[in-house]
Order: sequence, then C-alpha cells, then structure tokens
Amino acid sequence: QVQLAESGGGLVQPGGSLRLSCAASGIIFSMNTMNWYRQAPGKQRELVASVSTGGRTDYADSVKGRFTISRDNAKNTVYLQMNSLKAEDTAVYYCNAQRRVRTGEWNTYWGQGTQVTVSL
Repeated sequence: QVQLAESGGGLVQPGGSLRLSCAASGIIFSMNTMNWYRQAPGKQRELVASVSTGGRTDYADSVKGRFTISRDNAKNTVYLQMNSLKAEDTAVYYCNAQRRVRTGEWNTYWGQGTQVTVSL
C-alpha cells in the first residue's frame, strides 16, 4: 500500500518557523516529483512548493524567500521549512507525490494533511 505521512504541524506565532516532514512508503520515491499543497477554509487548494526528481525546486510567489522544499531520497522523505510565518499561511498542508508512468498516464498520491496555524 502507498502511504504519505505528514508531521510537524502545529500552532506558531507570526514570524515564527516550522518544519513539515512527509515520509513516503509503497512508491519508488526517487522517481516521483514531490509537492506541498495547502488549503485554507473557504479557499481552493494551492500548490506551495515542488521538487523534481532532479532536485529542481519551484515555489508559489506568496512563499518565495520564506519557504524551502527539500528531499532526502535515502530516507524517502520530503521536507518543507517554513520561516517568517504569517497569518495568511494558516491552512492544512498536504504532501503529494506524482509520477508519469506512460504518455498521458500518471500516478498521484496524497497524504492526509497536517494543520498549520499562525496566530497570537
């Protein structure tokens, strides 16, 4: 079975930091693009950060310079380091794995999510 297990969420003050982790099993981790998404109440789910199989990273404009995504293939784990947190970052954060298995066909998996709340 495929499992993506997020951890590291919690309550932090504005300006604080938090590191999320996602441990994957049941997939060939090194062949998957790994992503972090988030969804706040009343808003659509948005892509926050992505790291490719080759280590290329991309970020949403709203988090550039504050968040860093990284992967450790030996540990089958992807991380999201979040610094200078703002109230607008409050959301459920989801880990996502994606791999193209053939033309037009993809395998996509999701974690259950971890809550991040930025508040005084």
